[in-house]
Amino acid sequence: MGGCPRALVASLGITLGVLTGCGADRSTAPPTPSAVGDDAITVASFDFAESRVLAELYAQALEGRGLQVRRAIGIGPRELVGPALALGLVELVPEYAGTALGFLSLGRVGATADAGTTHQALEQAAAERHLTALAAAPAQNANTFAVTRETADREHLQKVSDLAAVAPDLTFGGPPECPTRPLCLEGLEQRYGVHFGHVLALDAGGPTTRQALDQGAIDVGLLFTTDPALATGDLVALEDDRGLQPAENVTPLVRTEVLDRWGDDVTATLDALSARLTTDVLRRLDAAAATASPAAVARAWLREEGLA
Repeated sequence: MGGCPRALVASLGITLGVLTGCGADRSTAPPTPSAVGDDAITVASFDFAESRVLAELYAQALEGRGLQVRRAIGIGPRELVGPALALGLVELVPEYAGTALGFLSLGRVGATADAGTTHQALEQAAAERHLTALAAAPAQNANTFAVTRETADREHLQKVSDLAAVAPDLTFGGPPECPTRPLCLEGLEQRYGVHFGHVLALDAGGPTTRQALDQGAIDVGLLFTTDPALATGDLVALEDDRGLQPAENVTPLVRTEVLDRWGDDVTATLDALSARLTTDVLRRLDAAAATASPAAVARAWLREEGLA
């Protein structure tokens, strides 16, 4: 249930280069077949804990409506999951609006901090890929750059712009894909003029990054704004004073063919779930996922909300 079928992994390996190579515009490409042509909806997630929980929430909600669901949980970063969705190898991904817009538009459309404007642009970009962006949840989870309280006090850090003067002497830790991401190191360099002396490839805002911060292996780490560790007071999330991070409302992206086949039942079920997801709820779910499986965390919350 928590794994990714071997056939899907093999297909991703073959097709990723086709989708990402040559920089061709694929907006007019014909629709591709649904995942393995079966009667199930294949729900996928990225390879970090919150995404796994979100995928389980939407998968279990659909199962509660009597629909058959297959899971491709934790299959990788957006560079894998995005092409898989575009090809129809997976059919539903709980996404984050601003980042998804940048990826689907190949960087041509910039997201803003306004949730409504970002969602409208995401709907258009998704439609060009034979996808539908369903209703956005109130919950947002954006990248944030964090330091320990000790580092903040020593280097006089409150805002991201404060990093520019001291970054050459600091070590940064984040996911392996961070150096080429416009909302990560690439964006820090272009918008803030921040260039770190050393960069370590860790995980995507997860326990490895938090541990590295705690132990002093890194000075600055990429975390997510819903990380419960940010509420303890031991870590400081630097203010994004030049607005690098866009609106990142949780938004299910679904293959349009899924909605054509199963119609309003899928839309109503997913929209009802999204409406209950707030940022505070995400923090609670993330905290619970530290000691329980994504499936168990999702099941408990759905029951609590009367959605199971």
